[in-house]
Amino acid sequence: MKIPGIILCIFVLLGVLSAEQKTDLSAVEGITASQIVNRMTKNDRKRNQELHAYTGQRQYHLIYTGIGGKREADLVVEVKYEAPARKEFRVMSESGSHWMINRVLKRLLETEKEAADEKNQERTALTEENYAFHLLGQEDLGGRPAYVLQVEPKTANKLLYRGKVWIDAADYALSKIEGEPAKYPSFWITKTIVHHSYRKVGGFWLPARNESNTDVRLGGHAVLSIEYSDYKVVAQTTSPSNFYTNNLKASRLSRVSHLLRQNVLAFFCVGFERGIYA
Repeated sequence: MKIPGIILCIFVLLGVLSAEQKTDLSAVEGITASQIVNRMTKNDRKRNQELHAYTGQRQYHLIYTGIGGKREADLVVEVKYEAPARKEFRVMSESGSHWMINRVLKRLLETEKEAADEKNQERTALTEENYAFHLLGQEDLGGRPAYVLQVEPKTANKLLYRGKVWIDAADYALSKIEGEPAKYPSFWITKTIVHHSYRKVGGFWLPARNESNTDVRLGGHAVLSIEYSDYKVVAQTTSPSNFYTNNLKASRLSRVSHLLRQNVLAFFCVGFERGIYA
């Protein structure tokens, strides 16, 4: 069977573009993936010890498209955080599907408050105990050089993920995540991709934006986006106790696991169509 010339040209062009994309990363010498992760862990510990409290605002937007058409929901929330892991939320406004607001978005807030008390936080942290890291290269991210690492979970835990992380080369701080769950928690979920970015606020790296895309069987699709803004940070002025340090480290390092929970909860809107969830 002969392939038309125009299709061959498209294949060649796509091959060239793909090759160009692969060369975007610059080579890294003089440091290993293990050293980068260890420095990130050390610097995170120091930053966590210094972070006393912050306030901010979040804008949640959820879209579900599937059987029965399209539904949307929005929630604007004020957040108050106090170390080591206390969070309070105040809903400022809400609109759209009441079911999605109450059964998905507000449920996210509840699970986030509960997450700090979970015993498996250390088992889901971004550390060498839970992940294998491979250094892919370096690239600029928002005008700052960042190391790009491939991450693979060492166990098939639904709260772990596989994908790529960007570590700021100056601060050794997590600045971006792209990944999917190591194990999908439901037969109904066929694909989930998480894009999460951080930004530097004072001397601290805090969430900037999250977008989660979930495909479900029989054609449904859910997109959850969260915009983080209006941060006001209070630094720690006294040396924290070991209890404070250990609990704060666990809660901060396991924040990626909570992003995977958000994907699972966003999928609950599918139950609205099929009655999967009571």
